Amino acid sequence: MFILNPLPDQVAPALIELLVSAEPAVIGHFRHTGFMSPAIRAHFQDRRIAGTAVTVRIPGMDGSMVHYAVGQARPGDILVFDRCGDETIATMGGAVAYAAKKAGVAGIIVDGLVTDLGELRQYGVPVWSKGTSAVTVKTLGLGGEFCVPVTCGSVAVRPGDAILADENGVLVLPASDIESSARRALKMMSDEKQTLQRLDKGEKYPDIVGTSVVIAKMMESKA
Repeated sequence: MFILNPLPDQVAPALIELLVSAEPAVIGHFRHTGFMSPAIRAHFQDRRIAGTAVTVRIPGMDGSMVHYAVGQARPGDILVFDRCGDETIATMGGAVAYAAKKAGVAGIIVDGLVTDLGELRQYGVPVWSKGTSAVTVKTLGLGGEFCVPVTCGSVAVRPGDAILADENGVLVLPASDIESSARRALKMMSDEKQTLQRLDKGEKYPDIVGTSVVIAKMMESKA
């Protein structure tokens, strides 16, 4: 059976621009939910993307919904594929990546496997997955779901959620959380530059970040 819902509203471009300037690993200092499992790994280095989640659930070996999704995707969308636990069959390869490039897709995240790594890198649309396989989906018309709530990397993803991803990990968050999370991360990133400057001047890292004081107080309390 096929479930074909309409595309979600896209996250406002200004919010996406703000979000992509923040590092997922910095947001990870203060936010503890929405991060996909480390099993979802980047196949591109030094690339960071942000965009609107367009979700797809694909059962078994049928790739019909992969083709449908890439045909519906808009510039700036991030395709998020829930493979229903399959870790044997590649969800997509070079041709789909090329189609995604032509559609202006910002990235592809697969809770499963992909193939044609060389072509994926050549075509330039960043891809995250659990790994690779030489066995691929077939166009069988068995069914699938488009723009429904899914699970990817052990995280719930809703159509229209914001995605922030780089080689360190993938973060899913509601659009309403972008402003506060991104601005807090940017402040921390700016503060870290000052920390590096203090290290260059000879200060010790635990003294700068306050760890020395914390340890000293703990030791005093045990004395």
